[in-house]
Amino acid sequence: MSKKNTPTPHNAAQYGQIAKTVIMAGDPVRVKYIAENFLEDPVLYNDVRGACGYTGTYQGKKVSVQAHGMGIPSIGIYTWELFNFYDVERIIRIGTCGSYKADAKLGSLVIAEGACTDSNYGKDRGIPGHFSAIADFSLLRKAVEEAEKQGLDYEVGNVMTSDIFYNASPDQGQWPKLGVLAVEMEAYGLYFNAAVSGKKALAILTVSDNTVTGEELSASERALGMDKMIRLALNLL
Repeated sequence: MSKKNTPTPHNAAQYGQIAKTVIMAGDPVRVKYIAENFLEDPVLYNDVRGACGYTGTYQGKKVSVQAHGMGIPSIGIYTWELFNFYDVERIIRIGTCGSYKADAKLGSLVIAEGACTDSNYGKDRGIPGHFSAIADFSLLRKAVEEAEKQGLDYEVGNVMTSDIFYNASPDQGQWPKLGVLAVEMEAYGLYFNAAVSGKKALAILTVSDNTVTGEELSASERALGMDKMIRLALNLL
C-alpha cells in the first residue's frame, strides 16, 4: 500500500479515492466534460493546480478521470504518483496529435503502439542505451478490437513525443520517413513511467492538426469534440 505518500503536493485525493483505472487528459475542461457527461455519480477528489480529478462509474465499473497538464514533465509527475502512491494499475491517455500524413483526416484516431522522443526524460534512470517506450499490449489489442466494433477511422503505430510545441522549423525531420504517424507531447513519459512502475498504459489520440496540409480543429473542437475517443477509452474498462 502507498497510503503513507498521500495526499501529495499535486493531488488532494486520499488513498482509495482513485480507481484502479484512470482516464487522463491534458485539459481539465475535457476531464470535467467526461465526468459530467459520461460518468454516473462523479465525485471530485482533486482540484490542486487545476488538475481536476473525479471518480465515478461507467456502465457499472469504477473509473477515475484526471487532468495531467501539458508535456512530459507534467504528465510525469501525475502518472508517477498515480502508479506508485495511489496504486493505480492502468492509465489511458486521451489527447490530440498532429498527423505527419497528408491524407489523415481531422478527427480520426491514432492508437499509439509506441513513442519516440526528443526528450531527456529517461536519462536519469541509468539505462545504457535508448529505451523504446511501448503501450501495454492487452490494452492496445482491446482498443483495436473496440475501434473495429465501433467502425472508427483509426491507425495504429508509432508517435513522436516532443518537448516543443512551437517548432522554429516546419521541417519534421526524419520521423515521417521512419513511419511515425503523428506528433504529441506526453505518450513517452506515460509509457516510460508505466514500464518503470510495472503498470499498464495506452495513449489514444485524435488528429487535431495536419502538419502537412496545415488543417486544424478549433480550440472548442479540441476541448469538447472528442466523444469517439472518450467512448473508446471508457469501453476498455
